[in-house]
Amino acid sequence: MNIIVCIKQVPAKDAPLTIAGNWIKESDIGFEMNEPDSYALEEALRLKEKHGGEVVVLSLGPERVKQTIKEALAKGADRAIHIANDNFAQLDPLGAATYLSAAIKKEKFDLVLTGLQSDDHGFGQTGVLLAGLLDLPHATIIMAIEAQEGKLRLKRELEAGWFQHIECPLPAVLSIQSGINKVRYATLKGIMAAKKKEIAATTPESLGVSVQPTQRVEKIYVPTKTKKTEFLTGTPKEAATKLVEKLKFEARVI
Repeated sequence: MNIIVCIKQVPAKDAPLTIAGNWIKESDIGFEMNEPDSYALEEALRLKEKHGGEVVVLSLGPERVKQTIKEALAKGADRAIHIANDNFAQLDPLGAATYLSAAIKKEKFDLVLTGLQSDDHGFGQTGVLLAGLLDLPHATIIMAIEAQEGKLRLKRELEAGWFQHIECPLPAVLSIQSGINKVRYATLKGIMAAKKKEIAATTPESLGVSVQPTQRVEKIYVPTKTKKTEFLTGTPKEAATKLVEKLKFEARVI
């Protein structure tokens, strides 16, 4: 089974974020693999270990993205594709999916995996849009994958603790839920082996695609935190009546 895993590099969780216009200042912070994508990578590696084949990681972004790509190769991916784009942080989900799908179409694959969403923008749309652009069946919030002859049996997480079991033909695109597995660490042997693995570099121009933004981030900001205390006076019955009114009409929780 040949699997392509789309991974994204995002700011580290403990990075001190400074807002600069409609994005953050990137010069003084560290970056890491998007956590939901790490679960997708792990699932791909487990499927390869069970069924054979190849795992290819695909990422979009500036030169620094190769650090995350090398981490994926050290964990066991066979090779990688890097779409160089210095302005990828400004891309909307459709733009990113357009670039990724153009690269995927040049590969022979049975399955494409993505994380459910990214830790920075959090749109959760890339996997769905990829499936549309590739004209492939798609399922989201995947909690288990069982590969069979020419198809997959999938377990999807629904609301309120419910799950859905479905069958999906191959090839397909799946968005993996965080927590589906336990992510492995890169071993010293894997780190050394990653140095010899291929990272094929390409550009949007060489892929023959041009992207026009369909949405734009006008502003990002840190929400203002305020505290307000109000004392309710009167008899206990009057105070209780006032409290119910505020919970119902102001807080809107009842």
